[in-house]
Amino acid sequence: MKGVILDADSLGSEDVDLRPITDLPLSWAVYGNTEPTELAERIAGAEVVLTNKVLIGPADLTPELRYIGVLATGTNVVDINAARACSVVVTNVTGYGTGSVVQHTWAMILALTTRLADYNIAALDGRWADSRTFCLLDYPVSELAGKTLGIIGYGRLGHGVAEIGRAFSMRVAIASLPWRQSGGETRIPLDRLLREADVVSLHCPLTEETRHLIGRHQLAMMKRSALLINCARGGLVEEQALADALEAGEIAGAGEIAGAGVDVLTEEPPVDGNPLLNPGLPNLIVTPHSAWVAREARQRLVTLAADNLRSYLAGSPVNQVLSGREPC
Repeated sequence: MKGVILDADSLGSEDVDLRPITDLPLSWAVYGNTEPTELAERIAGAEVVLTNKVLIGPADLTPELRYIGVLATGTNVVDINAARACSVVVTNVTGYGTGSVVQHTWAMILALTTRLADYNIAALDGRWADSRTFCLLDYPVSELAGKTLGIIGYGRLGHGVAEIGRAFSMRVAIASLPWRQSGGETRIPLDRLLREADVVSLHCPLTEETRHLIGRHQLAMMKRSALLINCARGGLVEEQALADALEAGEIAGAGEIAGAGVDVLTEEPPVDGNPLLNPGLPNLIVTPHSAWVAREARQRLVTLAADNLRSYLAGSPVNQVLSGREPC
């Protein structure tokens, strides 16, 4: 049986051990990256294909292909309906990066709340040395205790972020989205959450319903002192609207903590530029889709992907993706 890994470099193959996968009894071809023009040749004759971000559409579903393992949680890289029609099993990996993403989310919240980067620069550029007092008070800092943390998308990541919020004595509010049924927890309408929250953190998948979930209208609802954090998917936020809001002070109010932390963009890598890649925007932190990249998380992903494939080979597939929709 032939197996192909299309984009091993996206896992950081130099410091992650791929042997949990490659030791499985298949004839493996491992590629660092795969361009669209190379895809057909590389998957020809393969029964098993593993992909992280290489797109697999209906035309790529060869007669031999029986299994697609997505090396991530999001499954928008595969046409799920076409795969089902061709009896191709599709699996994904969940829960591998919870600790890493929650940690990164809170790193952004804390850095923005404490104005960490601004005070670091002030300490190094001579302003601290020139101060007439022992400390600098150039940037406003406020405690998180007692403030409201709004969570949009209450899966494992949302739960993890909320748990830390409660440890900071924050009130946690969970958004109710109109196209889904609420679970057992109490939720509030999205518009109300946006108006009440001091920190809004996104943890939902990118679907037709959630694309541009946060646009100009939603940004205008938010407190001028609010923080917006997106460690989920770039398309959830209308990026030009966020850039305009930050630049115009619609989020960043004078004398108040405010801003945004963004780990994801609509196009990755942003070869065509992006309105958020502007060093002049105030109180904005942008990181290059690195919230998930803790080495432990990436190794856990490989191990779980291997478990998925092993179960399939044993005739009992697990973690099958049955539709392109993910819960919020």
